[in-house]
Amino acid sequence: MSTNPIVVGYDGSAGARAALGWALDEGARTGAPVTLMFVFEWLTVAGPIAPGPRSWPDHGFREDAQNLVDAAVTEAFRSHPAVAVTGDVVGGSPAVILRERSRDARLMVMGSRGQGGFADLLLGSTTVAVSAHAHCPVVVVPAAKTDEEQGGERPDGPVVAGVDGSDCAQLALGYAFEQAAGRHARLRVVRAWAPPAPRWRPSGYDLEEQATAERVELDELVAGWRGKYPEVEVSVDVVTGPAGSVMVDATRGAQLVVVGSRGLGGFRGLLLGSVSQQLLHHAHCPVAVVRELPAVAG
Repeated sequence: MSTNPIVVGYDGSAGARAALGWALDEGARTGAPVTLMFVFEWLTVAGPIAPGPRSWPDHGFREDAQNLVDAAVTEAFRSHPAVAVTGDVVGGSPAVILRERSRDARLMVMGSRGQGGFADLLLGSTTVAVSAHAHCPVVVVPAAKTDEEQGGERPDGPVVAGVDGSDCAQLALGYAFEQAAGRHARLRVVRAWAPPAPRWRPSGYDLEEQATAERVELDELVAGWRGKYPEVEVSVDVVTGPAGSVMVDATRGAQLVVVGSRGLGGFRGLLLGSVSQQLLHHAHCPVAVVRELPAVAG
């Protein structure tokens, strides 16, 4: 059993509560402990030589934050008594603190919306920094959707892996197989393929032949993992279309989608460009971003 904790970015917001609920379920499933982290960023003021920290948040703010975390830990014990849960309140840059904590984490879990230290979590530098540089997988749990928006997430749905042949995608594929095996779920491996526009196609370019080649390459990537996880039912799909739209559509009815933090082709700049914005903002299930797998402690 791993002693590496699942670390949750927590600030009491609805998004953070959703992330905590997902993390607690994951802790119950895997036996991993869960750590809540409330990170608040100190404001700075210009000094005669250089900017420096000012006395904010004050003691009252920190005490309120600690009470918030303590209450969440108490409720977590009630709802998931078998999971070891702890809480921590720290000051500093959320991106830096969470990235450093990821060195010893099994998994980092964040909500899709935050407040306080986690404000604009999915809209600015914090998400890019943590997801792009974390030393463990990062899971972003989407906000609850209205009945009209439900796609929706299904606990019995498949795990989906977005694969493009890059090194990070290989890590993501392995992690997706591991997740599917642990959850007794089906695995759907997806590659988005956008053929060149007619005017850019070289002479003799055969769309059907190229699509077949894409499928063969994807089958070869999956083959090695099939042998390691023979119990996992796997389907492989090459889908024509823009990577962002393809991956968002693939999350409908899924319980988890897994992608690498860096990609090739359609997944290039996954966490820096339009694909990341579409997937992280519009996915119908939690999104796991894999850059590096943790060194699991015994």
